[in-house]
Amino acid sequence: MHVSINDAVLIEQYRNGDSEAMEQLVLKYQNRIYNVILKICADPDDAAELTQETFVKVIENLDKFEGRSGFYTWTFRIAVNLTLNYCQRNSKLAFKSLDAEQQQDDSQVKQVLKDFLSDDSSPDPAAEVQSKELYRIMARTLMGLDEAHRAVIVLRDIEGMSYARIAEVLDVELGTVRSRLSRARSKMRDILEDILR
Repeated sequence: MHVSINDAVLIEQYRNGDSEAMEQLVLKYQNRIYNVILKICADPDDAAELTQETFVKVIENLDKFEGRSGFYTWTFRIAVNLTLNYCQRNSKLAFKSLDAEQQQDDSQVKQVLKDFLSDDSSPDPAAEVQSKELYRIMARTLMGLDEAHRAVIVLRDIEGMSYARIAEVLDVELGTVRSRLSRARSKMRDILEDILR
């Protein structure tokens, strides 16, 4: 069983009728889930709605949770699936062609993503302005990817998940994760090159 002791206790308490236990689980994970959804769908209102929908699904399906994966991984999978389905259904999330800067290798793309799409903020005002511009460029670059490729970039390069965990969350083969990640990074380099040109 991969459930942390606290999560396992809270799940058991909820199953025994303690609604506050679910509130604690939601509070524990809602910001992390929201941030991941936001990085995939790029709309704060949609991300808030999808976060709420994720936890509704979690509550509705908690009796099916067997603890073979961690509670967060299970919740994360629900969130990513809901978000990808939502993105595919909504034409407003179809992204326009983008203008870009310079070619970067995979490690540079990964570092830029991690630096500028992380939740850290810069205390230096000049650095903050530069950071906001780079964030805007990286967000546009990320949004230039289709949902499946955007998801693997978010999960691997921003969330730092292992290939195996990404495969579990997305319910795909390990090789699929690797090929999607490679194609996503290549496409991001092309988009960045156009934006930064």
